[in-house]
Amino acid sequence: MTRLPRVTGQQLIVALQKAGFAMIRVKGSHHFPRHADGRSTVVPVHRGEVIGPGLLSKILHDCETSRDDLLQLP
Repeated sequence: MTRLPRVTGQQLIVALQKAGFAMIRVKGSHHFPRHADGRSTVVPVHRGEVIGPGLLSKILHDCETSRDDLLQLP
């Protein structure tokens, strides 16, 4: 199994926006991005904290995005 990248919530938000996701709302530190085709997820944004591998895997699964797709986003 390949390793997931170590990213913060803010870095993941930027990557998802480049993949076509738009923020539909923010509640506290939880950001809710949604794609035009209906895919959506919740990303916690805590300053300086890295998203754990389990949560990152769940977010990528919700977004129907692979690890390789995430790494190819500029």
